[in-house]
Amino acid sequence: MHKKFLMILFAAGLAILMSGCTDKKEESKNQGPPQPIEANLTVPETAAINEKVTFKTAVSQGEEAVEDADEVMYEVWEEGAKETSEMLEAKMEKGGIYTAEKTFEKDAVYHVQVHVTARGLHTMPKKQIVAGNPELGAVPAANPDDDKEGEAEGHH
Repeated sequence: MHKKFLMILFAAGLAILMSGCTDKKEESKNQGPPQPIEANLTVPETAAINEKVTFKTAVSQGEEAVEDADEVMYEVWEEGAKETSEMLEAKMEKGGIYTAEKTFEKDAVYHVQVHVTARGLHTMPKKQIVAGNPELGAVPAANPDDDKEGEAEGHH
């Protein structure tokens, strides 16, 4: 009789463990896929030559500020010359705000793209900045290999 009691106790414990795992699986199924991360990139429209400019990105997931991003990097390149881009590592400020500074030394139109990797997700919005006074005739044609994203913004 003692063996039967132990077998019943073991079976009951196993059933409890199995139901606990099932509940967790059901719980994660009900949550659905993770919410996407949002990266709100702020770049000034214009910059003076040889003056520091700050790039700022607010990273969030749903209503929550993301302060634990795996990587936030700013890629900066001159119009038509993405192959010579420069990568700048961002610093985490507070409240999910990531910043980096850049000084432009040449009159030109530049692109700034932030690469954000956080919580297993990746996003990379892009903006444009005009440094100094590039002459319209001197602005190279857009490189067809560049992202099409942001082309609708045009030049102001």
